[in-house]
Amino acid sequence: MISNLPTNKMANAIRALAMDAVQQANSGHPGMPMGMAEIAVALWAGHYRHNPADPHWINRDRFVLSNGHGSMLHYALLHLTGYDLSVDELKNFRQMGSKTPGHPEVHVTPGIETTTGPLGQGLTNAVGMALAEKLLAAEFNKTGFNIVDHHTYVFVGDGCLMEGISHEAASLAGTLRLSKLIVLYDDNGISIDGKVEGWFQDNTPMRFEAYGWNVIPAVDGHDVAAVDAAIARAKLADKPTLICCKTVIGKGSPNLAGTDKIHGAALGEKEIAAARQALDWNYAPFEIPADVYAAWDAKELGRSVENEWDKLFAAYSERHSHEAGELVRRMKGELPAAFGKTVRAAITDCTEKKETIATRKASQNAIQILAQVLPEFLGGSADLTGSNLTNWKECVAVRRDQPGNHINYGVREFGMSAMMNGIALHGGYIPFGATFLTFSDYSRNALRMAALMKIRSIFVFTHDSIGLGEDGPTHQSVEHISSLRLIPNLDNWRPCDTVESAVAWGAAVERHEGPSTLIFSRQNLPYQERTSEQIASIGRGGYVLRDVPNAKAILIATGSEVELAVKAADELAKKGVPVRVVSMPSTDVFDRQDSAYKASVLTHGVPRVAVEAGVTDFWYKYVGLEGAVVGIDSFGESAPANALFKHFGFTVDNVVAKVQIVLVA
Repeated sequence: MISNLPTNKMANAIRALAMDAVQQANSGHPGMPMGMAEIAVALWAGHYRHNPADPHWINRDRFVLSNGHGSMLHYALLHLTGYDLSVDELKNFRQMGSKTPGHPEVHVTPGIETTTGPLGQGLTNAVGMALAEKLLAAEFNKTGFNIVDHHTYVFVGDGCLMEGISHEAASLAGTLRLSKLIVLYDDNGISIDGKVEGWFQDNTPMRFEAYGWNVIPAVDGHDVAAVDAAIARAKLADKPTLICCKTVIGKGSPNLAGTDKIHGAALGEKEIAAARQALDWNYAPFEIPADVYAAWDAKELGRSVENEWDKLFAAYSERHSHEAGELVRRMKGELPAAFGKTVRAAITDCTEKKETIATRKASQNAIQILAQVLPEFLGGSADLTGSNLTNWKECVAVRRDQPGNHINYGVREFGMSAMMNGIALHGGYIPFGATFLTFSDYSRNALRMAALMKIRSIFVFTHDSIGLGEDGPTHQSVEHISSLRLIPNLDNWRPCDTVESAVAWGAAVERHEGPSTLIFSRQNLPYQERTSEQIASIGRGGYVLRDVPNAKAILIATGSEVELAVKAADELAKKGVPVRVVSMPSTDVFDRQDSAYKASVLTHGVPRVAVEAGVTDFWYKYVGLEGAVVGIDSFGESAPANALFKHFGFTVDNVVAKVQIVLVA
């Protein structure tokens, strides 16, 4: 409900706070907040269902500021509507330790749903959120009980729509008919370099119509009533909606409005004074009059809306107690009580069967077992399901009119990964999605954002090396594993057999504080014998797989190269050289172990050789400059896998020779 206070005064409060905060920080982007102020009034004061006192209420609407450089718009809205974000935090905009960082960050600022900044990803996160809402509603809602029933609103700018990921996300959103997704486009015609007409002349309404969206074109973005009416229409549509709002960037600034000069720089004191006069805003910096605060205050309405939902959920719980408990558990991100037992059962199954299979198949076997106790599993693949093996027997494909738990993302690796992040942020599901490891490059920034946000997205990458074979260097991963290990807070697992694959899956699902990659082979790998103690140590990232008394050298290997290290150790034993073999499926997890454990695995003073079918530089942190690495510092070739491994030196003889060299050095 729009307040009785003149909407221009509500909008001007946003403009003033944006001008003042950016000026005080001497850093930021005032143009977008000033240009989208009326759009924000129409949505947040008229349609947005939320409770400032409970930012994590299950059935709240989700709001995503995809054009996250305009973060002061979001911070102003959160402050004005009553979230725990004081005016002192606005004064501390972009400063160390503040709740108002340069771009919105989830888990930092109350009311922020996702970390935005890299343009287009916020929109794509929102597609994931809207899909999660649709699937949860289909799973949990009952006649008379629409427990899951909320919208996802997104603000986007020209930059978001220029980024290629927007095409991936919008195409899939239209195909799946995500009708509760409403996007408001700030069509101001300006980006950092100036007027976008020189490099962006897409017919955006027609583009989204072609995707299958409901499009509302040519809305005056400075007319609150017009935007309000457009949102009301959008809520009645049976498909996602794009509302095209024509705006003036920096509206209210007499001399800078409509130009790129106001996009990403403070206005300056003289221009702010002129803007205050033009807006009839006769208040000191950061001063908001009581009537404006009262008009914006959403605490009472938010409390009322949530209370009504609480009553409905209480009745739902009486009638459908199991479903109610499951929804609460899943939205909290808690695992079922049987999870640990199920992981152990999966490991036992591997130790009994002792199969020689590709780890991508071992991964599918683990998924099959875990899915029996994880209804929150939401898998998928970027058009490679038959190769990535992320499906399981009982899974159901998600379609426009068919809820399910396995998504065909199409050839949209970046879109898939950012959608997974949105699904994880929404809650209720544990998303995993797959492609070939070499195409992780397409997903990389979404992986980085998942790590930054500390969310449980699970990225499955198969065909992990030159073992891919005949497809050649375009598809053979060389630098990818090492580059993924450089991303902070991303756990990367490259298992060597069925047991390590099951452990890796268990670790990824259990991990609440960040994402994981699970990296699997195309080719078959042999089962490795272990004791129960060794199996227990796999979860520590690295452990002694084969030990001997008085080892003269240590071989460290991952994935498919563990087999090679074991064979080389056997050959060295014949030559009278005792060698320890360390399997290190996750260097990230191993690095977090205490120094005593790491020293027990990698004994000080014992020469080391690392073996991995990838670039070598990474491994010198473990072997030292006096050690050696059997790796590949070039691109691959097109040939059968066996021929490639021999060509690039992944042979027993070469590993033995490397060990002998470091022993002499």
